[in-house]
Amino acid sequence: MFGDLQRSRCIAYTTAFIGLITVGGWISVPFVPTPFTLQTFFVLLAGAVMKRDAVIPATLYVALGALGLPVFHNGVAGIGVLLGPTGGYIIGFIPAALIAGVACESVSPARRIAGLAIASVLVLLCGVAWLIGSTGMAPATAFFLGMIIFLPGDAVKTGAAYLIARHLP
Repeated sequence: MFGDLQRSRCIAYTTAFIGLITVGGWISVPFVPTPFTLQTFFVLLAGAVMKRDAVIPATLYVALGALGLPVFHNGVAGIGVLLGPTGGYIIGFIPAALIAGVACESVSPARRIAGLAIASVLVLLCGVAWLIGSTGMAPATAFFLGMIIFLPGDAVKTGAAYLIARHLP
């Protein structure tokens, strides 16, 4: 284990991305039923940087919040947050990190960008599904309030994650 650069890098990136995803929850614009945050950006960036290992910080982030550490949006925590209207988005971070990471293992820029975009949309789809189930919101309303209005911002986050990751080791 001593001198294992890959393991050390994974631990350091995992710690950094858990912190960045948490900070991303504090950088937000209030909106109903869910706020605009930078959390998705940091999940995508984790995928672009850590590749398939990005599922580790995403999963630990969700687990830490569920266990009561105040890592979710604006410092809230607990299983109740995951059962509330934003829970689907948060749970969606896990498969999104994996999809973004696997896509970013490709040398093709088109595949990387497509993977990041699919991961971003997946977070939104998980959020919409959870909004419908947890709030009883009509599907059309949930689709509009939980996805459509977030698409322009998520397109910017996707592009930014791709561009920033290109310049990181």
